[in-house]
Amino acid sequence: MPRTALRVRRWAAIAVLGGLLAGCGTTGGESGTAAEPAAGAGPRTSTEVQPIKAATEITDAKGVTVSLKKPPQKIVCLVALCDDILVELGMTPAATNSALLAHPEFLGKEKAAKVPVVPGGFLSPEVEAILSHRPDLVIGLEDTHGKLAPALKGATTFWPVQPGSWKDSVGYLRDLAALTGRTEEGEKAEKTFRARLAKAEEARSDKTALIIFGSDENFGVATPETDVAAGLFPKISHYPWKSRGVDGSYSLEEILARDVDVLFVETLSFGAPDGKLSDKLAKNPLWSRIPAVKNGKVIEVDSEVWAKGRGTRSLGVVLDEATAALR
Repeated sequence: MPRTALRVRRWAAIAVLGGLLAGCGTTGGESGTAAEPAAGAGPRTSTEVQPIKAATEITDAKGVTVSLKKPPQKIVCLVALCDDILVELGMTPAATNSALLAHPEFLGKEKAAKVPVVPGGFLSPEVEAILSHRPDLVIGLEDTHGKLAPALKGATTFWPVQPGSWKDSVGYLRDLAALTGRTEEGEKAEKTFRARLAKAEEARSDKTALIIFGSDENFGVATPETDVAAGLFPKISHYPWKSRGVDGSYSLEEILARDVDVLFVETLSFGAPDGKLSDKLAKNPLWSRIPAVKNGKVIEVDSEVWAKGRGTRSLGVVLDEATAALR
């Protein structure tokens, strides 16, 4: 594999699968963190929501304990899942390094522009800038921001999260709802998401779907084992894609052989936007032979929501857009 391809795949593994790619007594009625198997739909999702109790201490499904003296008011988000949850709870981050809030289903561009941005980007947010907001709680991705914990210790509380499935996302929503005391908002958000998923399952499509991501011809395939949004797809469509590890992916020849009916494309930018991934892939003669391409069923989606959001609101948008395209 060319060195460029390796760099792209490794970056994507950090930014999408790990970085962009749930509590003790506060998780929902269903347990487990494994993604749904790619081969089938799995059990039908329950729409039942267990009550959430306010708490000053929670232990999430990953075994991380968060203890606070009082409900947090100022929360700095270093991962889009945090922004997603706060909006679901009717809150706004004290600061963020995500562009998710600008999406119309969240705050919208005008309101999002008023939220301070943490300098340093997703991979290297500046500690001094984080602490300048005097946060009660900082939420980041464990495998990316865990290294910041020592620098934040004593000044604030750091909560490392690592969602692997939609059930993890629901768990984190419930945990933060408990900590902030916004229990009714948390229950409502969970109920809304579960209802959306159950409805999508009832109308499960027999069409073959695929999510790809990347910035150029060295694209990656989002799989249920490594991508939260992709983990929903076996429930709503035929999704025969399994993880091949960080440096393994699928070729256009293999995708062509699977007769993909609907293709969702996440264009990732490594700096200034330089065009859509689907347009770049169109230069390959095999691209035009894929059924989804022939039939005009290639959908460029918002990577902020599909790849990075991973919370119940983002996943609800994914479900709505995916089911509409799979009809």
